[in-house]
Amino acid sequence: MDNSSTDHPKERVGRRESFGSQNSQTAKEFIESQIQLEADAREALPYSFDSCTYALGPLRQTLFACLTCNPPPANADEAHSPAAVCYSCSIACHGEHTLVELFSKRNFVCDCGTTRMPSTSPCTLREDPKTGNKGVHSQEAAKSNTYNHNFRNQFCGCAGPYDPHQETGTMFQCLGLGTVETGGCGEDWWHPECLIGLPRDWHKAKASEKISASGGGDAAADDNEETPLPPGFPDEEEFWQLICFKCLESNPWLKQYAGTPGFLPPVYQNGGLKSSLVNSTAIKPEEPSTKRKADEESTQEEPSKKRKADDETGQDEPTAKRPKEETSTHEQPKLPTIEETPVPSKQEEETPTEPPKPKHAYLSASAPVEAFSLFLQEHFHDKLCRCAECYPRLAPHPQLREEEDTYEPPLSDDGEADGAASTGTGSLLERGEAALSNVDRVRAIEGAMIYNNLRDKVKNFLKPFAESGQAVSAEDVKEYFEKLRGDDQGIRDAAGQAAVGRDDDGGSDNRREQGGY
Repeated sequence: MDNSSTDHPKERVGRRESFGSQNSQTAKEFIESQIQLEADAREALPYSFDSCTYALGPLRQTLFACLTCNPPPANADEAHSPAAVCYSCSIACHGEHTLVELFSKRNFVCDCGTTRMPSTSPCTLREDPKTGNKGVHSQEAAKSNTYNHNFRNQFCGCAGPYDPHQETGTMFQCLGLGTVETGGCGEDWWHPECLIGLPRDWHKAKASEKISASGGGDAAADDNEETPLPPGFPDEEEFWQLICFKCLESNPWLKQYAGTPGFLPPVYQNGGLKSSLVNSTAIKPEEPSTKRKADEESTQEEPSKKRKADDETGQDEPTAKRPKEETSTHEQPKLPTIEETPVPSKQEEETPTEPPKPKHAYLSASAPVEAFSLFLQEHFHDKLCRCAECYPRLAPHPQLREEEDTYEPPLSDDGEADGAASTGTGSLLERGEAALSNVDRVRAIEGAMIYNNLRDKVKNFLKPFAESGQAVSAEDVKEYFEKLRGDDQGIRDAAGQAAVGRDDDGGSDNRREQGGY
């Protein structure tokens, strides 16, 4: 049965109105909608994608795993050659493939165009060193790259797939102090509940209890709500980064920092942040008495950093400075006589001054035996000991020594800045103007005249449909353009008008700003 014969009259009217509104769209409206669409695209993909990062070597950069080129095996035990591509290649070379965003990974070289990718998917951004043509494949892959199950679209200790359309909670990335081979997680992303030993659907059980207590309701209504942080998990505002229990077990020397300045108390793999143990496990480092005294004074006189800046203006001077200011210029301070000057004893003269102790000397030698994750606060780098004994343990982990930089490609040209836009950027109008600027002026004018003539013809053809609201069928358009292709008179008229314009000005048109003099 022909479905068109069963269309409801109101549906046909709606279609006519839709076609009519489209037909009555002006060129200005079309250009404006095109510019808006490209602005939305730039917001989603703000960076230029005309160069691969392969030549830059190992970088901390945003990566994408291509499941089309490297599909994970059906059986998790089967061999798999994981791979990931940089931001630019994910668009230029794998834009139509199934991609998994891995976010930032450390010390990684793009795998696009290497032996980790099939030869049928070359890197279109790099040149083949043998032929010099764009499109290279089977280059040597970086041996320094490390992989985990994220490259199979599996995340967290539960190895669950990540679907941005289904995931309602927040996942946190581990700082990554160990690879899978060394017992770490490889910068894995974790569900909060999986870090503290709760099931993934723990919140649904809580919701069911509330519904049962209230006497009914629909539990399915809460499926799309944001999953809250589970009890026993730190508040997001309290920490900056985390080291999961896997990476902490592979670097047990960090456990003694739990509960010290810059680090939260232990968040146990089985139970989370135990409030009853906060005071007992939060190890406060013993500090020299001079520093403790200074801290006490700053606590009393400088409640905040902002207050400290104000105090430096001289409103509240420390007590030690006040006697010097209060001394009158006419009264000379009384100097002690020789008899009054205390003489140090022989024992005091022989006692050497002790050097300051390193930071690790004030940490507790014992740390919780139970597995836990370590949550780091902002500026935790400054709290780690860097003495000769501790620094060799810090050396392999630059992310512990200082804040890391993540590579970002150059921003895509928005079409407003001076200079040519990068490959794949710029509006259609700008691309057309750029193309016309490189065409012979006479040919450009003739082409513009022909376009104007064609535009007017198409406009006259669509005008009756727009006024009556009648739908334009594919047959109508096909028949019109078949007739239009046989109309040579319009083309000859446009060319003749361009020739008249040149003859009126001695062989050139009146738009001298395009003539170049």
